[in-house]
Amino acid sequence: MKHFPTLTRMRIQLTLRNKMFLFFSVIMPFGFFFLYAGVFAKGNPETIRYFLGPVVSLAVMGSFWGLSAALVTFREQGILRRFHVTPVTAGDMLASSVVANYLLTLPTVAAELIFARVIFHVRDFGDFLSFFAFVTLGVISFASMGLVVASVTNTMQETQVLNQLIWLPLIFLSGATMPLPFLPKVAQHFGVFLPATYLVWGLQGATFFSLPVWKLWEEALALLIWALLTFFVSTQLFRWEPESKIPRNAKLWAAATALPFVLLGVWENKTGSILLQSQAAYMSIDRQDRQDKSQPPNRPDPPPKVPPNRGPF
Repeated sequence: MKHFPTLTRMRIQLTLRNKMFLFFSVIMPFGFFFLYAGVFAKGNPETIRYFLGPVVSLAVMGSFWGLSAALVTFREQGILRRFHVTPVTAGDMLASSVVANYLLTLPTVAAELIFARVIFHVRDFGDFLSFFAFVTLGVISFASMGLVVASVTNTMQETQVLNQLIWLPLIFLSGATMPLPFLPKVAQHFGVFLPATYLVWGLQGATFFSLPVWKLWEEALALLIWALLTFFVSTQLFRWEPESKIPRNAKLWAAATALPFVLLGVWENKTGSILLQSQAAYMSIDRQDRQDKSQPPNRPDPPPKVPPNRGPF
């Protein structure tokens, strides 16, 4: 562990050279932020608060794509082999990767909050402690999932295919890009099996409803258990060299990391708590939008009437 700060610094330097990380962790989050705030929310501060949770979740989830691609690239280029000859364990390498991703994600999240405050005049960000907790849990858990993906794939092409298969359901069926109540009922019931749904709702509950973290304990606990499970599996499957073979049961171990959300999805489909809460948030914004449209526009006061000049007589 004495080499951990140095290793983390090196991981940050290597990650900053990765174009895929810059796209998924910087360019894409800012693009979605201005799209939602400027186009969908039309600059309305209260509507931007509603979209802030899903937009931040995209920046948080982007860590999994960039990290998995970076590790596979490092393994193909022989960079991991160089680390292997140093007194660095697999746990040190993977933990430093997660910490590096976390430190690189925080500036993007902070910039989105600053833009919301300065450009769009959002004054209330809800429960900031709860918001920060879910950002932390989200980065750790999704970065750990990226470690698992990097452990079970051999080439960059294989990694990109698997990432796309995972990424598309995460962003389209969790409420990250479209509100969950806006989706068909079948998609809503499938969405509660995805870890991204609990991250999106945790961030949205913290920002829009100002819920403290102990009132979102199910979402926080699910992400925490998933983070621990995926990180443990990644340490067991991690490979330093491209010539190393993947264990036969590696993909079974990787699939087993979804077990907490399979159980939680079954429970949520019975209780429907997240679906009901997200529906309440969506109806609140929709009601406010209709009220704003029904109000007549403010008309300027007519100019004061000036009596005509009748001359001295």
